[in-house]
Amino acid sequence: MDDQKITRINELYHKSKGEGLTDEERIEQQILRREYVDLFKRNLRGQLDKISIREEDGSITNLGEKFGIKKGN
Repeated sequence: MDDQKITRINELYHKSKGEGLTDEERIEQQILRREYVDLFKRNLRGQLDKISIREEDGSITNLGEKFGIKKGN
């Protein structure tokens, strides 16, 4: 998400607290927020998929392969 969209989200937020939003602005705000949240979730999932833990028996478990992404698919 580029800086212009984040700036617009903030503008709409401040306007909603002040004078209120039109129906079109409210829809735009919802769309921008959904895009932001989806991007955040995608980035977080990408980070979590790269985490590996060492088990007590010394083996290494890749959490992305176990719970998220599957190699070879």
